[in-house]
Amino acid sequence: MKAEVNQDLCIACGLCISMCPDIFELDDTGKAAVIREPEAGEEDITRDAAISCPVDAIAVTE
Repeated sequence: MKAEVNQDLCIACGLCISMCPDIFELDDTGKAAVIREPEAGEEDITRDAAISCPVDAIAVTE
């Protein structure tokens, strides 16, 4: 699984970070960024974070 954050869409609400602090963090620009790819067992919560993003800035691919 791969997660990506579209920096142009991100509004830095922090929801993804609160849901997956081991996957996402705020970068130097204050926007969400992927720290590492989700591991086995983290797929569902990573998908949930993507679905919960208010501006659909997170893409998750298999």
